[in-house]
Amino acid sequence: PPYSPELNPIEQVWHWMRDNEIANRCFDGYNDIVNKCCDAWNRFSEDKNRVISQCYRDWTNLET
Repeated sequence: PPYSPELNPIEQVWHWMRDNEIANRCFDGYNDIVNKCCDAWNRFSEDKNRVISQCYRDWTNLET
């Protein structure tokens, strides 16, 4: 399909970041946005189980 966010793991990461870190916030400017996104990414990536749960797809396991 041309657009299938449920098949793209990074869309799940952005969804988590929006829901948990950067949605409904006021920013002081561009640098503040960049800093908040970097902080959100660092919090997301520091939990290995969170990364696996958001990014793993059964169909990506190609072992037979």
